[in-house]
Amino acid sequence: MSLKKRFEKMFWVEDDEVGKEPPAKQKRISQPPARKEVKRANGKKHAGTPNPNFKPQPAAPVISLQSIQKSSKVILVEPHSYAEAQEIAEHLKNKRSVVVNLQRIERDQGFRIIDFLSGTVYALGGDIQRVGTDIFICAPENVEVAGSITEYQPE
Repeated sequence: MSLKKRFEKMFWVEDDEVGKEPPAKQKRISQPPARKEVKRANGKKHAGTPNPNFKPQPAAPVISLQSIQKSSKVILVEPHSYAEAQEIAEHLKNKRSVVVNLQRIERDQGFRIIDFLSGTVYALGGDIQRVGTDIFICAPENVEVAGSITEYQPE
C-alpha cells in the first residue's frame, strides 16, 4: 500500500471529500504499528523495532558502593629524618590523610619534607595545609580540607 493511501486511510482524506466528516462506521482508532520481539545483546527479549546501526557495547563494570565507602584513616606521623618522607607519600598514594608533626626535626630537614610532600600532594590532586606551628595536614583528592586555622598572635 502506498504512503498516500495509508495517509488517506489514517486521516480519512479523499480528493473529493476534503473538509467533510467521515462516516461514523469508518471512524477508526489509530493504533501503533505492531512491534517485533527483538533479542538484546544480553540474551533477554524486548518488544521494539531493531536499529540496523545498533552495535552492542560491552557491559559497564559494576562497582559496589561498599568498596567506595571504605572507612577513612588519618595517619599521624612525626618524622625524625628526611628519609621518612617517602613513607608519608605512600600513605597519600593509598588515599589516606596524613598529619605531619615537624616539631622534633631540624628546620632545614622539615623544609625538605614539606617540599617533597607538596609535590606529592600536587601530583595526586590533593591539598596540604598548615594546622599549627610546624604541623601540616596532607590530604589526597578524595578528602576535602575545609576551613583554615589562623596563627595566634599574642598582644
